[in-house]
Amino acid sequence: MLNRRLLRIKAFKVLYANEASESQSLDAACKTLLTSCEWTRNLYYFLLGVCPHLVQIAQDKIDSGKSKLRPTPEEASPNMKFVENEFVKLLVQDDKILNYCQKHGLGWADNDIFLRKLFNSIISSDYYAEYMSSPKKSLKEDCKLFKRIFEEEFEDNQMLEDILEEMSVFWIDDLEYTLNVVLRSIDSVSAGNGFNHPDVFLKEDDRDFALRLLTACIQNYDEYAAIIAEKLVNWEPDRLVSTDCVLVIMGLAEAVAFPSIPVKVTINEYVEISKYYSTPKSRTFVNGLLDTIIQEKSASGQIVKSGRGLFTE
Repeated sequence: MLNRRLLRIKAFKVLYANEASESQSLDAACKTLLTSCEWTRNLYYFLLGVCPHLVQIAQDKIDSGKSKLRPTPEEASPNMKFVENEFVKLLVQDDKILNYCQKHGLGWADNDIFLRKLFNSIISSDYYAEYMSSPKKSLKEDCKLFKRIFEEEFEDNQMLEDILEEMSVFWIDDLEYTLNVVLRSIDSVSAGNGFNHPDVFLKEDDRDFALRLLTACIQNYDEYAAIIAEKLVNWEPDRLVSTDCVLVIMGLAEAVAFPSIPVKVTINEYVEISKYYSTPKSRTFVNGLLDTIIQEKSASGQIVKSGRGLFTE
């Protein structure tokens, strides 16, 4: 499930917190990293779990309308298309999703206000009106609706972000990536292949990559920090942005510990991460300093890459 960009980000957050708290426990840091990765998968299942609740709210609204003494024609003969959505029916029939959510306590019962606000936003939208008025009835159409719901209602939703942050510190910044995983799972259902039940890591060696990267960073932190300080001519060390320092240290650790990863890939990855977790000037700083130190270490034989095209030009 997790790509290497996100693994680097998670390792960055653990390393930054580890150094800020002056924690010396490598085992604790590695455990925190793995827990963070597991919680991203939890978020995937948690987000999928919202769908049946929306259908239940719609069903409750229909039942309430029918129970009136004098229901309107629309209440007496409601449009059942949403509550009969085939995508949601398949979702509630998927035992793996149900069991996973129950095992990890991933429920929406405590977020009724959010669910009703979300439902009201959905039913007032043009895409919902178009769906309900269309005579087409198919699994693809039902899947298409819930793709629109996740795309339109979940991005930049402050109330949702507050809920996620309260539930888990590991969910901060994971929403956008996980939403894309949810959308791909809906596409899989639409194509007749059922829901994805993702492993935490995309590839078998990604778990090892994440742990080796964090371990290399922690074990060599002081050495690499000293190298950075030496390079900052006429620059007071306390003026160095702490996130920049951590990113450069991670880039050095990765360059040394992973001979098969091209230098260009390593530098580009940490430059990209700096755009979101540091200052506007960090991109140039991280790129320049990493490139300089890596080239020097390569020339001295401290960084050895195997294969073609593994060095910067």
